[in-house]
Amino acid sequence: MARERATVLIVDDDSDIRMSLEMMLQYEGFEVWTAKDGAEALARLDREAQAGQAAELVLCDVKMPRLDGPGFLDGLAQRAGAPSVIMISGHGDIATAVDALRRGAVDFIEKPLEQNRVVVSLRNALRERRLATENASLKSKLAEPWRLVGTSAAMRTLREQVSRVARSDASVLITGENGSGKEVVARQIHLESSRASASFVAVNCAAIPSELIESELFGHERGSFTGATERRVGHFELAHQGTLFLDEVGDMPLAAQAKVLRALETREITRVGGQRAQPVDIRIVAATNADLAAAVEAKTFRMDLFYRLNVVPLRVPSLRERPEDIPALAAHFLRELGSRVGRVPHALAPEALELLATLEFPGNVRQLRNLLEGACVLAEGPTLSRADLERILENGSARSTPTRSAAGASDVFATATFEEFKDRSEAEFFRRKLAENEGNVKRTAELLGMQRSHLYKKLERYGLK
Repeated sequence: MARERATVLIVDDDSDIRMSLEMMLQYEGFEVWTAKDGAEALARLDREAQAGQAAELVLCDVKMPRLDGPGFLDGLAQRAGAPSVIMISGHGDIATAVDALRRGAVDFIEKPLEQNRVVVSLRNALRERRLATENASLKSKLAEPWRLVGTSAAMRTLREQVSRVARSDASVLITGENGSGKEVVARQIHLESSRASASFVAVNCAAIPSELIESELFGHERGSFTGATERRVGHFELAHQGTLFLDEVGDMPLAAQAKVLRALETREITRVGGQRAQPVDIRIVAATNADLAAAVEAKTFRMDLFYRLNVVPLRVPSLRERPEDIPALAAHFLRELGSRVGRVPHALAPEALELLATLEFPGNVRQLRNLLEGACVLAEGPTLSRADLERILENGSARSTPTRSAAGASDVFATATFEEFKDRSEAEFFRRKLAENEGNVKRTAELLGMQRSHLYKKLERYGLK
């Protein structure tokens, strides 16, 4: 095995043991610090930390004057980024070993020390420590796109509410306009909860045809209906011990609502065509842009399910309510696009930010992101200019619906091709119809005589979802 470059702190009151361990570990490629007791070891760690240095590993004796091994472990527990500790003792017994592990040690070695045993234990501890650090870094990178961005009063309030809600297992109903960031809020609740290590499963209730939604949610057995050629695990089972996010829950058919309510009450589900109930342990977070209270009055949404979901209501403010967050959001999206796409502009020119401040953004945060992505694709310099943004707005890109400030440049008859004319006209048609129905996808689809799932695909295509 290749020699490791890492710092080890040896803590032992026996100078001969300190010296022999130091020589052994230096030969193996480790940097070595020494201390004669726990108090001196803690002082050394603190002193090195002030100089920007840190030990990753500690070999610590149990019996020492002033501060012994258990006392040293207790002192480490009060320090952030503490090293991994391997206890050594000439009085090895099960009780001593168990106590050391309970206090935070990662291994226990009896004296007299064997070189191979010590080196293998150190390398194992170092490998586990670095894997844990790498996993934490990867989790942080994965969570970055779902971070709540903004310093406005509305976002500070929402962030505080999310932190409080995440500590419980209560159901949450998130409301807000299309594109305002309801899924980001849902994911942040999951990431801050005790379920963060388990799955976050998102279900778009509006995009699933009514005849398939029960199978999607609860799964099905082979042969339970035409086309069911194999067993399918549903979203409820996939979210076991994690979080199930029911997006656009107001568009869920009444028949499915009853079965979802029963699953939430009993914490059990039965696959379509199945006979045996499956226990599920999930936290429900739902979201909607519709007025569910009005839907209850109209008998299109079950009252009992509404109250079961609306235990903790959260409202996501529209981008119009927090325009001061646009610069921070724009910077966040540029970083995200840069890490995902590659070379893109990493900053906005002042005049570009001025233009963003004049736009209405009916599509909210999603529309801002789409506008920036389109501009980045065509931009040539390292800084995104006002002209880069105007090019996307004037071209009537389906990824950025024209706003009031760009209305003068959004004449559909100025398009160069018939395909572009159709796209721009259709996008504007759906935008206006959605606005007329206050963002209610289900009602818009009914008035247009379209399948809700088909309308949803159109809205996704034009950045209106």
